[in-house]
Amino acid sequence: MNTIFDEVYYEPNSLTYPLGQMLQNKYSSIPWIPIDSHNNIPQLRKAENKEFTTLKRHLIIGVRKTHKYVANHKVSDYLVPYTSSGCSAMCLYCYLVCNYNKCSYLRLFVNREQMLDKLIKTSNLSERSLTFEIGSNSDLILENTITDNLVWTIERFAKEGKGYLTFPTKFDMVEPLLKLDHQGRTIFRMSVNPPEIIRRIELGTSSLENRILAINSMCDAGYPIGLLLAPVILIPDWKQYYSDLIDQLADKLSLKVKETAFLEIIFMTYSFVQNAINTEAFPGAVTLYDKNIMTGRGRGKYCYRDLLRVDGEAFLREQLDKKLPGMKILYVV
Repeated sequence: MNTIFDEVYYEPNSLTYPLGQMLQNKYSSIPWIPIDSHNNIPQLRKAENKEFTTLKRHLIIGVRKTHKYVANHKVSDYLVPYTSSGCSAMCLYCYLVCNYNKCSYLRLFVNREQMLDKLIKTSNLSERSLTFEIGSNSDLILENTITDNLVWTIERFAKEGKGYLTFPTKFDMVEPLLKLDHQGRTIFRMSVNPPEIIRRIELGTSSLENRILAINSMCDAGYPIGLLLAPVILIPDWKQYYSDLIDQLADKLSLKVKETAFLEIIFMTYSFVQNAINTEAFPGAVTLYDKNIMTGRGRGKYCYRDLLRVDGEAFLREQLDKKLPGMKILYVV
């Protein structure tokens, strides 16, 4: 999958780093626009909601200044600010839009040595093995097609670190990872959804068929595997869609995946900000907010009503228990 950018906005000091210089050479044929800070680009912040798809074609390059780890108690011990944030895909429910609003475009951070040095040091100072989530703010499989950061990270962590890395993805470009000496210490997690949802809502991401092929390939290469049913979206006929999805997983996942992988189930949350952008930037797209089945969840955010959410969890657990009994469900949220 080729990512095509039309402009690069960059902090000038990012070009003093080897990765910054590599990116400058790689994208030398498109305009480069200097900025004071990757966190505040006035001309992009002032853009209207309807310009959202245009903003997604911009690439932002800077130096990450925030390195604070956040405790996590699901798959990882810590959420780690890492080499990118935002994404060039355009999922209509994108959680990053809640944090970055229109400015959820892809930002690359060139001080990768500083970030991985800290991560390796933290892992080795711990008395127990920790798991670090390095992909909570971006999609590292997509990013790797631009920077090779994931290849570099997995190999160096396997040699020098302790514990595990993990990241989720909606992309299938895993070929560069298959022959790495990862030592089983990078947990690969693939998000899956029914083809209808991928096609109409997860815009710009890999197909379900290709995601399944990537899962099988990564498992064959020795990576620990997780699957995210995420986000579960209760569109009309959702039970049929998710029943068919689980049938397809049961049919096409390898035996090794079905015997060793774990599951995470995450129901969609949505926000006023996302709804405003989608309404203006994607006229005619699927409407994700439904006041009849959703309720408030904090300021400007919505989730499914309790009874529907309970029914959805029971349905998915029943389907998974029947069709994929070897896969443990870690949590449902």
